[in-house]
Amino acid sequence: MMRALAMIIFAAVALAQPAAAQPIDLTKGGAIELTWRDESEIRDQEKTATVTGDARAVRGNVTVLADKLVAHYRKKAGSTGEAATSAATGGNEIYRLEAHGHVRIVTATDEAVGDAAVYDIDQAVLVMTGTALRLTTPQQVLTARDSLEYWSEKRMAVARGAAVVTTADGRRIAADTLVGYTAPPKADRQVTPQPDALAASGALERVEAYGNVEVRTAADNGRADRGLYIAALDSAWLLGNVRISAGNGMQMKVDAAVANKQTGIFRTVNRPGNRAQGMIPPSIGKPPPVAAPAPVDKPPVAGPAATSKSAP
Repeated sequence: MMRALAMIIFAAVALAQPAAAQPIDLTKGGAIELTWRDESEIRDQEKTATVTGDARAVRGNVTVLADKLVAHYRKKAGSTGEAATSAATGGNEIYRLEAHGHVRIVTATDEAVGDAAVYDIDQAVLVMTGTALRLTTPQQVLTARDSLEYWSEKRMAVARGAAVVTTADGRRIAADTLVGYTAPPKADRQVTPQPDALAASGALERVEAYGNVEVRTAADNGRADRGLYIAALDSAWLLGNVRISAGNGMQMKVDAAVANKQTGIFRTVNRPGNRAQGMIPPSIGKPPPVAAPAPVDKPPVAGPAATSKSAP
């Protein structure tokens, strides 16, 4: 039973450790350059620039593609710093970018897909919405029903509404809301700066799962009200109405369960007065049936035709 519990919780741990990825961050990287195929419209009173037809916004290693882009701009405060300017807005700076229709946001490693997106550059917040939200990284695919959010300064990603993370080998974690926090990039932690943007990306620090949490492997399944993974402790928790179903038929119901990958210790916890429940099928623990011995062939008995003597 404890082995099944460990497999399920560590599935969440494994899902919570993606490969280094290049973050979707439009707050850095020089000017935002807009290109388009069909039309452009600048409304100076509203301070908006709209471009349509294979519209693209590029800043650094981040590219935003959509049917239509709407850039909200303002006069630059000064000549210092990295102004978010574009050919469509002249010497102004873009502080908000909207994307509509077949939206794709890509970096060297990641791709986010949705129907619409809004990037608030001042707040360093990206919010994507649509009917088929998806974020693809080198190791996982994240989908959501309501929204995908990325908070650059807080180094936080949020998936809302039937959020699901799956890996290529079939592991899966789902919840009403999934929240992931990354550590500061190595350069921010006063470590020798990495020339490779992927190596400089922050590693995952913590994952939180809220509401109808389900962790599934090829054989086992775990459900709970909440889930938590903390990288520094290398530990994962399932909290509230924890139900474990192992592929061999074992089942368990407890208030909480925790697994530490480094120590290999797995524990279940119940509130005072509550009793844990578990079921072990009768087939588990029984010795395997003893097979009947195979029949031993008897040596053949020589007949008249097999005798070495000649007939008289």
